[in-house]
Amino acid sequence: MPLPRPSRLPRSAPERPGPAPRTLVMLAFEGARLLDITGPLEVFSSATRLGGRYAIQVCSPDGRTVTTASGTRLVVDAAVADIAAGPLDTVLVPGAEELTQGRFPPGLLDSVRTLAGRSRRVASVCAGAFALAGAGLLDGRRATTHWRHTATLAARHPTLTVDPDALYVRDGELFTSAGVSAGIDLALALVEADEGSDLAREVARDLVVFMQRPGGQSQFSVPARTPRPRHDVLRALLDAIAADPAADHSNTALATRAGVSPRHLTRLFREHTGTTPTGYVEAVRLEAAQSLLANGETVTAAARRTGIGSDESLRRLFLRRLGVTPSAYRSRFHTTTR
Repeated sequence: MPLPRPSRLPRSAPERPGPAPRTLVMLAFEGARLLDITGPLEVFSSATRLGGRYAIQVCSPDGRTVTTASGTRLVVDAAVADIAAGPLDTVLVPGAEELTQGRFPPGLLDSVRTLAGRSRRVASVCAGAFALAGAGLLDGRRATTHWRHTATLAARHPTLTVDPDALYVRDGELFTSAGVSAGIDLALALVEADEGSDLAREVARDLVVFMQRPGGQSQFSVPARTPRPRHDVLRALLDAIAADPAADHSNTALATRAGVSPRHLTRLFREHTGTTPTGYVEAVRLEAAQSLLANGETVTAAARRTGIGSDESLRRLFLRRLGVTPSAYRSRFHTTTR
């Protein structure tokens, strides 16, 4: 008996090629901080694994293995000159302590200029901003860097407007960020711009990080970045403000508690904190509101529980200090807990 003929399988339609992946180049160099390199790369590699489209290359000015600041040796894919011809999407430049002292590894600035000239956008992590500025990319621009080095960056490059407290700053297609963890915030922001908030949120969940801190958010909490005052009365006031931001912390009330005149209190605050009593209280209340929103509180509850008052007052404060609305801030943070 003849064997039955196998049925003919339907011919599948030819697969249509998807959009070309975005070519992302990390420029490594001698003495670079390892986490400045690996932090953003983890974000982009996770995004690719979860459905994004990035083609990642790590290069060095001469193609040689580099030794990072931690002593870890990093094997690169290519020299800058050997990166395949054609336009690039993103160039990332990490930081190094030597850059803040005006010492640049051989070929670094030329490499930055070469890659930037081929790329749609350029981003730096931490002290990498010094390399962008040294290459002439930040003239007349806004930028940030690690809080320890913002004053140095501003003094060395007078045409540059330095934001001393932002996590990251965008000026056109140039991006600069603060310390190493801010490089992850910046990378998440770039993924969100490229692939949408859903994928960026999945990457944040995968890496167990916040999605994502707004660029204008402060690098440090108010108490952490305020030197502990030597004045006993002022120390007690700062502790009371932090413990209960919603209490009556008007100038008159604070001066009464301190046993000094409102005018003398303002002098003490300026001398020891660099701001006025009103400015300090506002900053503490803002951070308290951020924490409440990140933990799922409504805008109304956050405004009331921090002493800011109304939704509109909270909205104006967020826009002025962070550049986002309270609702947008809450959405970015609270979605990571769902």
